[in-house]
Amino acid sequence: MTKGILINYEFCTGCHSCEVACKKELGLDFGEFGIKLEQVGPYKYQTGDLSEKWEWTYLPVLTKACTMCEDRVKTGKMPACVQHCQAWCMYFGDVEDLARKIDGSSRCALMTGAVTS
Repeated sequence: MTKGILINYEFCTGCHSCEVACKKELGLDFGEFGIKLEQVGPYKYQTGDLSEKWEWTYLPVLTKACTMCEDRVKTGKMPACVQHCQAWCMYFGDVEDLARKIDGSSRCALMTGAVTS
């Protein structure tokens, strides 16, 4: 089965823990990332009846350097980014299982990689 990482980016706080853990795990140099935290916003809403007038979102994005910590996963561990996520908004597992967690109540991104079981 194909493995993936599900990120509920509605709860990502932008702490960069995933980036740091990944860089350390993969031994990446300055400017290289296996997962890169992207900031979206802030955007001010001009119309509509929204309780929040601003949106400021963070979205961790897997890069081509991401191996989904294949060596860690083979020993039963989670990928470093998922293990070190301070907001507990990242999940690792079979893509089919992760897709079932997406229920439309929150904004999520499901990313897949080369790791299969």
